[in-house]
Amino acid sequence: MTQSEISVAFMTDAPRVAGSEFWLLDVLPLLRPAGIVSTVFLRDTEPLNEIAKRFEAAGVTVRRYADLGTLPDATQDFDLRILQGWTPATYHRLLPKLRAPRWVISHDQLDFHYPQPLRASYAEAYPWTKALPFRWADGVITVSEWAGDFIRRRMGVRDVKVVQNGVKTERFKPASAEERTTLRQNYGFDGFTVLVPGRFAPEKNQLAAVRAARHAPNLDFVFVGDMDSTVGQLAQMLKTRLGLQNVQFWGRRWDMPDLYRAADVLLQPTLAENQSLVTLEAMSSGLPIVTTDIPAQAELVQDGQTGLLVPTDPRLLATALRALAANPDRAQQFGENAREYVLERHTLEGTAAKVAELLRGAAEKPLSQLR
Repeated sequence: MTQSEISVAFMTDAPRVAGSEFWLLDVLPLLRPAGIVSTVFLRDTEPLNEIAKRFEAAGVTVRRYADLGTLPDATQDFDLRILQGWTPATYHRLLPKLRAPRWVISHDQLDFHYPQPLRASYAEAYPWTKALPFRWADGVITVSEWAGDFIRRRMGVRDVKVVQNGVKTERFKPASAEERTTLRQNYGFDGFTVLVPGRFAPEKNQLAAVRAARHAPNLDFVFVGDMDSTVGQLAQMLKTRLGLQNVQFWGRRWDMPDLYRAADVLLQPTLAENQSLVTLEAMSSGLPIVTTDIPAQAELVQDGQTGLLVPTDPRLLATALRALAANPDRAQQFGENAREYVLERHTLEGTAAKVAELLRGAAEKPLSQLR
C-alpha cells in the first residue's frame, strides 16, 4: 500500500551556512521516496544563496523570508512544522505561535567545555535560554545519544528522539593511490598535511590548532572555514605573531571530499559538539582523527582504533599529530577502521530512513496527544 504524502516545513534562522544546514541539504532529498515532501524556509540573505540553489537542484522547495514573524502564517497549511534555531530568541518567538504539531531539531552543542568559570556559567544559562522553550514543542530530535540524555536529564524534556548523523559514503570515500597522488599535487601538499576544517568560533578552538602548529613545525596545517569571522581573523593574526610558516588559511570551500582524500589527518580541537559531521565525513574518507576527549567526540572516535582523543593542550595535540606522522602504517589503519565504523553505523541512507519514520509518526499523531 502506497503511503500518503506528508508535507513538512523546515524552518531555520541560520545567518550563514554551517553543519546543521548541510544536514538538511543531505537528508531532505532522501525523504521524498518515503512520502515526505519538504519545504525549507531560509533567510533572504546573500550568505545563504548558494545553499538555496543546492536545495532547489536537489528537488527541495525553498522559500526565502525577511522576517521570522511571517513564518507561523506561512507554515499553517503544512502537516508538520520543524524548527531549527541558532538563537534562543527564535524558539521563544516562534514555538508558541506555530501550529501543532511542531517539533525542534537540535544540533546544539549543549555543553561547552570551556575552562572554569566559563563552563559553569554556560551550563547554568543554557537550560533557561534555548532549553526552556523546547518544552513548547511537541517533541525534540537530536543527533547523538549523549545529547538525547543531556536534554532529558538536564532540561526535563520528555519526548526526545535520537537520530544519529549519517554521511554520503559514496561522496566521502578514500581515494585510490593514483587519485591521492594527483589530488596532493593539485593542492600542493608535499609533507604530512593536517586538515583543520570548520566554522571559526570560540568553541571550535582553532586558536589551539594554530598554537599546536608551533609545536609541530615539520607538519603542514591547512585551515578551512569562514576566515572573515572574528575568530578567523584572530587565528590569522596569531599565525603572524608566532611567525608560523607551516600554516595556511584557505577560506570557505565546496571541495571538501577531495580535501579529505588529499590530507593525512583531521585535527578538531573542539570544545563543544553534538555529533560532528566534519568528524564523520573525515572518517568516511578514511582519515585518522585527532580530536578532544569531550563526550560527543568520544561517542564517535574510538581512542587508539580510529583516532586519538587528546586534551585541548596544544602541546599534546602536536604530540599526537607527530606520532601519527612518524607511524604511517598506524595512521592508515586508523583511517581504514574509521571508514568501516561509518559504513556500519552512520550512513546517510540509514539516517534518512529513521528521520522519515519519525516525521511520519509525528505528523500522524492524534491531536489529543499533542501538547
